[in-house]
Amino acid sequence: MQISREDALAAASSKILDTTTFVRAVLSGRRRNMQVDFERIDIRLIEIKGALNLQLMQNDGRATTTKNLLPQQVAVDELLDSGYANITVESTHEAYSVRITKSGDAQVHTEKRESQQNLAHDKKKDRLLDSNDPFLREVGIADAKGIIKPSRQDKYKQVEEFLRLLSPTLNAAIEAGQIHKPTAQNPLRITDLGCGHAYLTFAAHQFLMKSGIPVLVTGIDVRPDSRDRNNAIAEKLGITKTINFKAEEISKTTADAADVAIALHACDTATDDAIAWAVNGGAKLLLIAPCCHHDIQKQIDSAPEPWGALTKFGLMKERLGDLLTDSLRAQLLRIVGYRVEVIEFVGGEHTPRNLMIRAVKTDAKPEKLDIDRYLEITAQWGLTPALEKKLPTLNIR
Repeated sequence: MQISREDALAAASSKILDTTTFVRAVLSGRRRNMQVDFERIDIRLIEIKGALNLQLMQNDGRATTTKNLLPQQVAVDELLDSGYANITVESTHEAYSVRITKSGDAQVHTEKRESQQNLAHDKKKDRLLDSNDPFLREVGIADAKGIIKPSRQDKYKQVEEFLRLLSPTLNAAIEAGQIHKPTAQNPLRITDLGCGHAYLTFAAHQFLMKSGIPVLVTGIDVRPDSRDRNNAIAEKLGITKTINFKAEEISKTTADAADVAIALHACDTATDDAIAWAVNGGAKLLLIAPCCHHDIQKQIDSAPEPWGALTKFGLMKERLGDLLTDSLRAQLLRIVGYRVEVIEFVGGEHTPRNLMIRAVKTDAKPEKLDIDRYLEITAQWGLTPALEKKLPTLNIR
């Protein structure tokens, strides 16, 4: 549902300040032509010495700082309108999501979801996926008692954060008509390209099915042993009718087109293969977390001035190559009709591979400026990104 930004933010502010029902809020992403002080802000309600406080955890991409303030000490209205594009407020009875569009309006989605307040200062985080879910035991994240293994806490954190990114985006796309409303006869088709041990493949399946969203999930990985292991787990869980795995290269997969394409940490140009498969097949939602980047780095022979100062040092050249690679991927997705965000996946303390490209197909015609910028950057640096060559209908040169 699209409403004015002012009304959407006022409603979000009211929900945060309602201490009888407020659970947590997350501010992330950046609105067009605006800057923000932090990449992400998490807010939750805690009790300190008998008084209710709002705890603000502010992450600048390197570290997280925490402040505990009385609600009246927090300028919530100003904070919500300080430039963030994505705002989610969880209450005891619902999740309220706001996405600020390029035009400055707000896309709002409300999802009925039961949560409980936990006011402990060192709060155990509310989880979207119960640690007792049998798939967590089968993939080795939880033990036989349903307790997350200490050595697998980071993996569990990754699973949870992935679901927190998937759920509101998917629901908003369904509400906006960008993805059909899934039914038992026409389920949501999800393909995980480069699924590996399929932690997130199984997580998406279990979470969405338990949320009442019928799905048909396919996992693709080049290794036959991964296929066999994952299919054996699916059979043990009794879910083979709605999830299956194939041993294929992403670029040569026989998997049918999907509504949602996932590619998490596919190495180098395998990420480009995944994006190209999704785009060429008309996927409506892409969740892409790139891994290593070698293709563009190898093409950077010399930098256009004054950028030579950055590529003089190997480490900085490598990081610049990473930024160029993912920036050009995002630009190409915009050009072929996707609304694109580049967001933090999980905190850097859990993994260095914490960037995600999230794209929703809108079929909007590309702006000439986007095409011109892409062509200018690639010309200046003498680059031909792998993804460009994998999109036969691009026609921008």
